[in-house]
Amino acid sequence: MSQPAAPQPGPTDCSEVLLRVFEYLDQELDEVDGDRIRAHLDSCGDCMSAYERDRLLKALVRRSCSCESAPETLRLSILTRITTVHVQYDEQYVRYAEHIRYEEN
Repeated sequence: MSQPAAPQPGPTDCSEVLLRVFEYLDQELDEVDGDRIRAHLDSCGDCMSAYERDRLLKALVRRSCSCESAPETLRLSILTRITTVHVQYDEQYVRYAEHIRYEEN
């Protein structure tokens, strides 16, 4: 007896494609998701128009920004800020989780 075939992913809707178009453009999707997005783009003119617009926007930004680099101090400042926000979020989550546990008891 042969093994049953793996279930095929269902059709992809426009909202998913529009949310994931930059992941697709940046080739950050696995093969299955990439194929699903590509199949949807091939069959949906509205999503293909949005994809083409975003592809052109990305190319324009790359071309406009490729000649200059951000100063190292700016890069470090941004990374520090991201870390600070992440830590603050984690602390808030821990306090919230403790509050929920306290209320459950």
